[in-house]
Amino acid sequence: MFVELHMLQNFAPSCLNRDDTNSPKDCEFGGYRRARISSQCLKRAIRDTFGKSKLMKSDELATRSKRFVGELERRLIKDHQTPPSTARSAAINALAAADIRLAKAKGGDDSEQVVELKTEYLLFLGDSELAAIVGLIVKHLDHIGSDAVTNGVAAAQKESDAKKRMPKVKKAVGDEIYKAMRETLDGGKAADLALFGRMLANIPEKNVSASCQVAHALSTNKVNMEMDFYTAVDDLKPEDSAGADMLGTVEFNSACFYRYANIDCDALLKNLHGDEDLTRKTIKAFLNASRSAIPTGKQNSSAAHNEPSFVFAVVRQSGLQSLANAFVKPARPSREDGVDKSLICNSIEAADKFWGRVTSAYGEEGIVAKSYVECLAEDPELPILAKSKAANFDTLVKTVLDNVSFGQKGK
Repeated sequence: MFVELHMLQNFAPSCLNRDDTNSPKDCEFGGYRRARISSQCLKRAIRDTFGKSKLMKSDELATRSKRFVGELERRLIKDHQTPPSTARSAAINALAAADIRLAKAKGGDDSEQVVELKTEYLLFLGDSELAAIVGLIVKHLDHIGSDAVTNGVAAAQKESDAKKRMPKVKKAVGDEIYKAMRETLDGGKAADLALFGRMLANIPEKNVSASCQVAHALSTNKVNMEMDFYTAVDDLKPEDSAGADMLGTVEFNSACFYRYANIDCDALLKNLHGDEDLTRKTIKAFLNASRSAIPTGKQNSSAAHNEPSFVFAVVRQSGLQSLANAFVKPARPSREDGVDKSLICNSIEAADKFWGRVTSAYGEEGIVAKSYVECLAEDPELPILAKSKAANFDTLVKTVLDNVSFGQKGK
């Protein structure tokens, strides 16, 4: 079974998601230039909202970082009074048992040295996974923190070939710790990790396939980039001095974005080790976080805090359906029979019309429930979805959760 989320969100002038040239991200869609917010940016905002809005507990979430040596070291020292030097060695040795190595940089003489206590790549680990690693270290501290293991691991790490490296690491740390360390990497029943998945390059058997798909947000309207020329004046400049002391330009745009995401409920349940209560809590948190999550780019200079104007949720057994093609022809403000209609209103009506076209052509088989809310100064005409209007967003969420079941995954 799947939960789909469709949203229309109109942002005030802003630069919420930038490319490598500091310009707002964009793309071509339907032959027209559109504003874009990347799926990665949206997922990051959703993950942040889980914690900041207390939608999930800290032990139900994951952390993405290269700095887990320092985090393990901190927990060992603070919670278990482990000597700092032992804590650091033990953390490095424990991660090495899973073939998670520290980043290295080549010096001028082509020698390799550890430049900082960072891992080679970003890791995505659940809080309970970290707690399990700490517990494993504490249980075997005298061994895993010993000089003999540290020297053995250091020697093994010089091997660039994993097939030669890992047998030596295994011998250094011992079979029990080697096996136990890998068993701790089970996803930790972390909601965000279960939704968005992870890849561990060195131990692919511990990868987690994402149960959630998030599309790039695209503007329903054609956009042109705008330039903001700004200046700054020195507060201590003499009054008889003219001119600015700093000047520059920033690109921005304003657009009505269509956002689409879906959750494979059965895959989410599997990633959360069959915990149905936690799965339902995660779905609820995702719906609430998606509604309120806003990217943070340039917000101090734009304050583009705009709620979605339209949220449409669908519970279905099969047949995922994005409504992006409702906007192949860009939406725009209009005036008909003396009545003005905004860009947002016309975008909502286009989504309703396209939904009707799709369901008329292909039917509604597999659709279990649907519900929408809108908040607009004007009243959009939604003849197709009218009967699915919810009193408020909380009612929409309740409709979704009341209709979600498991073991109904479509083929």
